[in-house]
Amino acid sequence: MRVFVTGASGWIGSAAVDELLAAGHEVTGLARSDASAAALSAKGAQVLRGDLDDLDSIRAGARDAEAVIHLANKHDFSNRAATDTAERGAVQTIGDVLAGSGRPLLLASGIAGLSQGRPATEVDPSPFHGPDSPRGGTENLALEFVDRGVHSVSLRFAPTVHGTGDHGFIGMLAAIAREKGVSGYPGEGTNRWAAVHRSDAGRLITLALQKAPAGSRLHVIAEEGVPTRVIAEAIGRACDLPVRSVAADDVQDHFGWLGAFFAMEGAATSTVTRELLGWTPTGPTLIEDIDAGAY
Repeated sequence: MRVFVTGASGWIGSAAVDELLAAGHEVTGLARSDASAAALSAKGAQVLRGDLDDLDSIRAGARDAEAVIHLANKHDFSNRAATDTAERGAVQTIGDVLAGSGRPLLLASGIAGLSQGRPATEVDPSPFHGPDSPRGGTENLALEFVDRGVHSVSLRFAPTVHGTGDHGFIGMLAAIAREKGVSGYPGEGTNRWAAVHRSDAGRLITLALQKAPAGSRLHVIAEEGVPTRVIAEAIGRACDLPVRSVAADDVQDHFGWLGAFFAMEGAATSTVTRELLGWTPTGPTLIEDIDAGAY
């Protein structure tokens, strides 16, 4: 299958490209830099130059593909409006191109805000609609395209997709701990974050392309929830730093913009996803990765 991947050289996208190529698919990756283009070419993938603001390139990539996997995101937390606008524009463009074709559109989403007081499940609908909502409401936008003849599938990723080389949330928490001289956790540290190893995430994406029915909401979750205190303790061990609670009023000052995320409840199950795809995570756990020196 000819697969167009946005975010193909990113943390999750590069793992997905490896799995797709290993499964015999032809991959074209969107690349915004010479380095990204070279990395994709070295793997044997085709390259389409562009970024999320270049809708003509995204349109061309979708038009020439038999399936689209949309993993790119600006992740500019200093300008969420611009990030969400770009995200919605990309998904709208891809959906319009694929309308009426029955071709797959797999897109990255998340689990934040799906449930209160319990782990989120695949049956929980996203509460985010419209361009002014988180991620531009793109999960619901993509799923609306099912009625227009698009084989849309939502990939809801854990708050942390971990592994050696990760510069995401856990990498940022480790950097904050080194800067502050202490590994902190919010309040009592009982709120939990779901987690998945990067290799398991890449494998699930390929399985989803092959097996997931249109309209599916899949959870890319290996661990239902790791308490934030346990995460902080592991970072403390790895960085040889003391560990302490950060009071609710001080979370934003201590962690910056990341504090709002680290204080959230982010647990989720993946029972339905595992049964549907026959997916069993085999990678290291989050704490095993931290203890092994990944951060």
